[in-house]
Amino acid sequence: MATGKAIIFSAPSGSGKTTIVRHLLGKFPELGFSISASTRDKRGRTEQHGKDYYFLSPEEFKKKIDEDAFIEWEEVYEGNFYGTLKEEIQRLWNEGKHVIFDVDVKGGLNLKKYFGDRALAIFVKVPSMDILKDRLKDRGTESEESLSRRLYKAKFEMSFEDKFDVTIVNDSMDKSFAEAEKLVGEFLSK
Repeated sequence: MATGKAIIFSAPSGSGKTTIVRHLLGKFPELGFSISASTRDKRGRTEQHGKDYYFLSPEEFKKKIDEDAFIEWEEVYEGNFYGTLKEEIQRLWNEGKHVIFDVDVKGGLNLKKYFGDRALAIFVKVPSMDILKDRLKDRGTESEESLSRRLYKAKFEMSFEDKFDVTIVNDSMDKSFAEAEKLVGEFLSK
């Protein structure tokens, strides 16, 4: 069985972790993106099955839980399940890649525990809750109810920052990109 390293980016929704991960994938060809499984609906027309997520029905997801197919999984929002498939990690390792994750905070902590010393767990946060609220509003994908739910969850998730190896405060994308590149470069060269 092939193995590699795991780089875990976690943050409350809207903190910029996905943008940072996409940037790193362009800078480090040795990284492969771990595609999560999810029961949520696709956002807009741009998201694709097998590229952005493995979109599963709740029944398919629950069957995979019963088959012990996940490293970690959870119900992030009521009725919306997310998880990391064991076969996805093995696929990337078989390609000779190290795995980079873009996951919520609880998923990130579960992955950190699973991979142990082979993992670098990075927490991304915004300078303030007001900035986070503006970023989520600017997406144009949130109803008032979902915005409120995400902000409430973000406050809770911020309390787990100290459980991660390092924090990036995303007040400037350029600064965050540079900091992330340095952290990942150093970790991969160990």
